Formats: sequence, C-alpha cells, structure tokens
Amino acid sequence: MADHQPGGIATSHKDAAGNAGELHQNAAEGSPPAAYLTDNFGHRIADNQNSLKAGARGPTLLEDFILREKIFHFDHERIPERIVHARGSGAHGVFEVTKAIPELTKAGLFQKKGTTCPVFVRFSTVAGGAGSVDTPRDVRGFAVKLYTDQGNWDLVGNNIPVFFIQDAIKFPDLVHSVKMEADRGYPQAASAHDTFWDFIGLMPESLHMIMWAMSDRAIPRTLRMMEGFGVHTFRFVNAAGEGKFVKFHWKPVLGMESLIWDEAVKIAGADPDFHRRDLFESIDAGSFPAWDLGVQVFDEDFAAAQPYDVLDATKLIPEEDVPVQIIGRMTLNRNVDNFFAETEQVAFLPTNVIPGIDFSNDPLLQGRLFSYLDTQKSRLGTTNFHQIPINAPKCPFHNMQRDGLMQTLVPTGRANYEPNSLDEAGEPNGPRACPATGFSSFEANAERNDPTEKVRVRAELFADHYSQARLFFRSQTDSEQAHIASALVFELSKVSLEHVRTRVLSRLRNVDETLARRVADGLAMPLPEAAPAAREPVEMKPSDALSIQKNAKATFEGRKLGILFAEGSDKATIDKLKADVEAAGGSVFLVAPKVGGLQVKGGTLKADGKLDGSPSVMFDAVASVLMPAEAEKLSKQGAAVQWFMDAYGHCKTIAHCNGTKVILEKAGIEPDEGVLPNEQLMKVGPARHFAREPKIRDLA
Repeated sequence: MADHQPGGIATSHKDAAGNAGELHQNAAEGSPPAAYLTDNFGHRIADNQNSLKAGARGPTLLEDFILREKIFHFDHERIPERIVHARGSGAHGVFEVTKAIPELTKAGLFQKKGTTCPVFVRFSTVAGGAGSVDTPRDVRGFAVKLYTDQGNWDLVGNNIPVFFIQDAIKFPDLVHSVKMEADRGYPQAASAHDTFWDFIGLMPESLHMIMWAMSDRAIPRTLRMMEGFGVHTFRFVNAAGEGKFVKFHWKPVLGMESLIWDEAVKIAGADPDFHRRDLFESIDAGSFPAWDLGVQVFDEDFAAAQPYDVLDATKLIPEEDVPVQIIGRMTLNRNVDNFFAETEQVAFLPTNVIPGIDFSNDPLLQGRLFSYLDTQKSRLGTTNFHQIPINAPKCPFHNMQRDGLMQTLVPTGRANYEPNSLDEAGEPNGPRACPATGFSSFEANAERNDPTEKVRVRAELFADHYSQARLFFRSQTDSEQAHIASALVFELSKVSLEHVRTRVLSRLRNVDETLARRVADGLAMPLPEAAPAAREPVEMKPSDALSIQKNAKATFEGRKLGILFAEGSDKATIDKLKADVEAAGGSVFLVAPKVGGLQVKGGTLKADGKLDGSPSVMFDAVASVLMPAEAEKLSKQGAAVQWFMDAYGHCKTIAHCNGTKVILEKAGIEPDEGVLPNEQLMKVGPARHFAREPKIRDLA
C-alpha cells in the first residue's frame, strides 16, 4: 500500500495562477505516477482549487464528484467529536421581531411586529478539541437555531463577517493546516505554527480574514460581548416573488469587548472554562444576554456596482454603504438541562431555511449546504438525528421517510410513498406537497452569470484579495493596529520555516506598508518585495463599525468588579461600591486572603474567592478597600502585587483606597485616568485605558 499513502513523496510542481489569482500547484510533466493528485479511486484531478459551477458566478453542481468526495471524507474524519467547533457552550432563549418586513420577505416570522419563537444558540471555538480552553486566539462559532412555525431556521455563522477561503473545496485544506500538525499532534487550539502559516502564505484570499483573526475580535472578553454574522450573502424573497440580497448581523446589547493577549493567556491558566462559566452564571443570575438581529439588504444593481463580489465570502459590505437595520432581538434566558443531550447533540444545518429566505451562489455556502447534513450522520450515527429533542422542530412535520437506525417514531399505515391512491380504499394516504405555502427557490437568475457553462473558475472580482484587508486594518484605532501587528509577530515567531515568514511578509505589503514593516522589524527580518497581486487593490473608505474600541461602552452593565479586602476593611465602603455597581447592572466578586468570615469594620464579611485563586484577569475592573497595616502585609505577597500589576497591564480601571497605595507603588503602577480613588469609580466605569499600553509593554 506504500504507493497509496499520501504525503510521503516530494513532488516537483509548476506554480500557476488561476483567473482569480488563486495558486495552482500542478505536477510537472513526466512526473512519476505517485506525484499526481487523484480522488480515492485513482482519477487524476485537474483542479483542486475550484468547485464545478454552472457559470463563473453560478451555483455549485451536484455532479462535482471531486468536491463531494473531498468534503464527504473530511466530514467523517473524526467521530464523535465535531471536527471543527468541538468546544461549545449553549443556551436557550427567545427571539422577538421588533420590526415587521413583509415587503422584503414572505417568511412568516417577519410578517408582524411582536412575533416570537424559541431559539437555541451554540457558541464555539473552531480549531481546538472539546477539552481545549475557552480563550485561544480563534474564530468563534455563532450558530442560532430558530424554531419557527414554518420549521427550523438555522443561521450558522461566526463572530467574524468574512472567512478564510472563497470556495468550499478548500475547507478541508484550511482545517488540516490549522489543526494539530499531523506528525506530532500539537499545537492544540492554536494557529501559531508552520502548517497554518504555510497555507495562509500561499492563499492570498485569506489575508482579509487574517486581519480579523489577528485583531482583538479573535479574543472576545465574553461570549455575551461579541458580534455574530451569517457570513454569506443570502436572499430575501417576498410574497410577490421579488428577491433581494441580505446579510445577517447579531449585535450584542452589552456592546463589544475583547481581551488583551496577555490577559487571554492568563485566563486560560486561571479558568479554562472562563467563557462557558460566564455565560452559564450570567443566565443563572437573571442577567440575560441579548443580541439585536440586523440586516443589510441590497439589490443586484448595488451588487454590480461594487469593486468586490457580494458572493465572495472573504468580503464584507461596509455598514456606511448599506446601513444595518434592526429587525429583532434575541434573549438567552435558560441554561441547558443536560450538556450532552442539548449542547453536544444539537445539529445545525445551513440548509434549514424557511420560505422567504433563500441561498445565493456563494461557492463557500454552496459547499456548506452539502457538507453539514452529511457530517451529522457521522456524528450522531443516524439519519434520524432530527428526532433528538434539541433538533426537532416545534411545528408539525410529516413525510414519507421511514425506518433507519434508532427510529423513535412509530409511523402507521402503508402510505410511505406518493403519489398513492390508498385513500380510495379508505386508508390514510399521507401528506402532500403544497406549492402555495411550501418552500420554493428564487426563480430569477440575475446574478450576472452564464449558467450554460460548466467551469472550474472564480468570478473576476474574487481576484481582489487585499482591498478589504486594507480597509479593516485602516479602520482600527492606533492601539488596535498595534495589537494586530503584535499578534502577527507572535504567530510568525512560532513558524520555524523562514520562507513561510518571508512569504507572509510579502503579502502584508499589499495590505499596508507600515504594517508589513512593523511585523518585519518585530521578527528582525528584512522586508521582502511585495507579492504580485492578482488584482490591484482599490482604496475603500475606513469604516468605524469595524473597530471594537470606537464602539466601546464604558458601562458596568453585564460587567464584573473585583473588590479586594482583608481584616479590618471598611464594610460600609464595600457595601457602597457593591450597591452602586449592581444598580448599574453589574456584579461584584469579593476577594480576600482567606475565604472564611473576616472581621471587618462594621461586622463580618465573607469572600467569594481567595486572592491567589481569583486573579484580576477574571474581572472587568478592580477596587480595593484595605487598612494600611493589612495593605503593608499584602505588599509583601506576590499574589497581591500581581493582582494589581495584571489589572494595570491589561489597561483596566483600578479604584483604590489610601491604604492600597503601598501595593500600587510596589507594583510600579503610575496614576492615570484609570487609576483613581474608590469614590470616582462610577464616573469612569470599567473602561479600557489603552493610552497606558505603550508604557507597559512592547508593541509591534
């Protein structure tokens, strides 16, 4: 079988660019048989970069056996854990329509303001296994199952509005590259290694997503404070059969907030379940997280006028060009009763749409429509996975499908086919199709496509790989740009292959010259020539909506304050801080050297957590109420000094009493707008003070 083992030979190849600038590495003429890429039955493959489409901008064809085999094999590589999105957290809730849009869609859910339906949401990391930590630098899955009266609608997206690749045929390659390296089984839940960056350096279409993944978006503070996106361009279809394109957005009511990288690493050590615990405890305490559902709606004329292709999943539509209109609110108000039965067994399908919502020809979406149904059979073991309670619709469902492994229903009668005439003999004849109310696909083919061609190519504008990466980078604040540059330096410093680092730097020059220079300097490497661009970038106006810091909310709502106290602390001051924060919608966690009841001025007070087990990375802001003698003692303890050093280093607000100053001095903390007396805490709130950052760490 040696001739059948992949990956074991060195192949000479000729690099060629596709019509959209994608890299094709073709076997050189006269190569030995083992050098040729084939399917599992030995058929040589002519194009491993593009799925077969009916026209350059058309839908993907089911006859593409290469795509189907590749995705089919990928879907079944791991059992029973999910191949990607293995580590997830879920919760139940309700969705309410806040604005009816019957002029845009015939979907029953959106016909009347106030309409509600149950939902189940699963948040997840992508690269790590089920036992990995919550806070790696990674994309976060944001999958919503809406149990509507017309059937389940699964909006299966991420916390980033774009993706790494343009065509689903590349998804197995992407995930193989970012997962643990095949020969050594590490690193877990990390992209900072050779194979990922080797792949990225050869896939310029990934550069826009890389800007997002290296930004603070990839290290959210909590699941409650991140955006969600449908990623793809979908369609709305109204009762008259008129269609418009739509992109879906989930906007957190609490606003966005992210971690600093050092903070994310320390949280992983202090509490690997940080996000899962935060979501569970927030819902358990009645502080229900909520997101507004927004839509960007546009027509074919708008799409045709843009310098990018709306069917390209590596591109977004700036909110300044098409504003997001809010049409509903989702509130998560109930934790799961059983993690395995619900969070683990929930199965999301992009094919689950309801009449009035339809697909576009996005080639990444088209591949997902095939892949998800197939992979659920592998994970859940049966075609009857839809009968598991978490997956079952809450409206009636009837069809002619029978039997199968673990059939839990008991169909009666002989009508398991149609058409039939059993009713003429007095027997039940089963359900029938309904053209008037059933799902019907959008009929018009107005996507600037010639469906008479069967081609493995990409649409012309798919070749612009850098314009939106540049747009994203230049829309960030100075400190956000520094975080992106520093993340790239960190990631590439873990890459042992120098030619890979060089290639990525050459790509970055097409995104932003100063970014490339900063990363090169951070690596102590010369800056290479810019990589040739398949299509010259165009300048796009910066978008403030793409920045977390420009949209930050300095509010205690949904945030947590850690208060350090010890023997003799003033209980009245602590009670006042606690009452003020809770009145503002926040919560308070009391930290002390001991967790039992301590004698304080005004009574006895119990801590919620011990100092060395409750690091300041767990809180959005910190405060301290200490007597001078106790503060002097704590200044000699590393845990106390580190508690304040971390809060300062992570740019958090530090409120303190006079007695605490001895610890602040020991920690090297300099007064600024975020280091202030306890009395001023509510005025400043739990803001991040990024002006402090250049003084406390080296940034690229």
